[in-house]
Amino acid sequence: MTLLDLMFTDHYLSIMPDSIYYLLPVVVLFGSLFIFLMIGMPIAFSIGLSSLLTIFLNFPIDKSASLASQQLLRGLDNFGLLALPFFIFAGNLMNSGGIAKRLINFAMLLGGRLPGALCHVNVIANMMFGSLSGSATASAAAVGGLMGELQNEKKYPKDFSSAVNIASCPSGLLIPPSNVLILYALVSGTSVQYLFLAGYFPGILMGLAVMAGVFLFGKKYNVPQETVKLDKPAFKVIIEAIPSLFMVVLIMSGIVGGVFTATEASAIAVVYSLVLGFIYKELKLKNLTPIVIDSVIITSIVLLMIATSSSMSWAMSNADIPQYIAEFILNISDNPIIILISMNLIFLVVGTFMDMSPAILIFTPILLPIGVYLGMDPIHFGIMMVFNLSIGICTPPVGTALFVGCSIANRKIGDVVPKLLPIYGLIILALIIVTAFPNLTMWLPKLAGY
Repeated sequence: MTLLDLMFTDHYLSIMPDSIYYLLPVVVLFGSLFIFLMIGMPIAFSIGLSSLLTIFLNFPIDKSASLASQQLLRGLDNFGLLALPFFIFAGNLMNSGGIAKRLINFAMLLGGRLPGALCHVNVIANMMFGSLSGSATASAAAVGGLMGELQNEKKYPKDFSSAVNIASCPSGLLIPPSNVLILYALVSGTSVQYLFLAGYFPGILMGLAVMAGVFLFGKKYNVPQETVKLDKPAFKVIIEAIPSLFMVVLIMSGIVGGVFTATEASAIAVVYSLVLGFIYKELKLKNLTPIVIDSVIITSIVLLMIATSSSMSWAMSNADIPQYIAEFILNISDNPIIILISMNLIFLVVGTFMDMSPAILIFTPILLPIGVYLGMDPIHFGIMMVFNLSIGICTPPVGTALFVGCSIANRKIGDVVPKLLPIYGLIILALIIVTAFPNLTMWLPKLAGY
């Protein structure tokens, strides 16, 4: 017996308006998901249970459980997913291997002469370390922890400095190598190498938007306008930073040149990070066990969300939910600009309460066809989507980067968020530029033969 049979008799089903009948799966899926999230259920279980309820609308409970289980396994049956645990492990090794410290010194060389120097250095360091580690929260913790001590010595305003650290840490999610871009590539069927190349300009633009916020609002929040000088010679700083920065060159040149795949590149990143940590003498054998355990836990969480999101994608496809949502959005207006604005608003709202991985897995099959219908390239659409969702991890109520950044700085969220709001405005302006001018995103992939 299906859920529909339990809710309605055959008589009521026969007289039920078609609009209600077709909308019921949408209401059950997203309504139950919202309720589960609001009561504090872990997001992976929320997605899985709401998927099961939706499947139960049209299938008996025993068959529904079997179908959901099959989709859980099918969602993980992808060789490309092997890149995720390796990049997560590599990111944790970098976090413990002294790489952040050397990148901060290099960032001081680049941004130390700007007024409010330590805030600019924070942004540049987040862009570099975030791109290497592939994690916004790891970047917020590693860079924010080291920069916080320096900023306290120079009497930088703690709330605004924390806001700058939080707002800039997601920029590394767009600058390759990036776990979320790999995930989007797997879902959409796009090329990882071209997607990586497309992420450079938007990621740098996000970082520049935060730096513009330091220029515009720094004096208002009493940011010291002095510059900073390094204790070490510039040549020594560059030499120390080159091995860390070379990993990006190694990975990107190998992927773009066709020497190895993104999955193989992730394994190379692990070996390179491990060797570099031992060379810097900041990584010890006794530290490897907790790093491996932490990497396994994070990987398990991500893969569980991928599995349950795959089940949700099947439930939506079976109930034709993507088609109904697409028709609804396309019926809002015939103007492509209005439709693009609508999709961006959806991503911004979704990003505030859902983690990036399940959001990409769930909403790519729904909204990518609409973007393609409007004439968007799937690469450009993916960058726009990740840019949107990156903003969400810095915003309440489920902003992981916001929580980590405030925790590292020992600040209250209510004190930091007001300082974040004007910076959000500049980041959204950067998002509008990325959305409105696709050539800015696509010129590097086209240069590489896309």
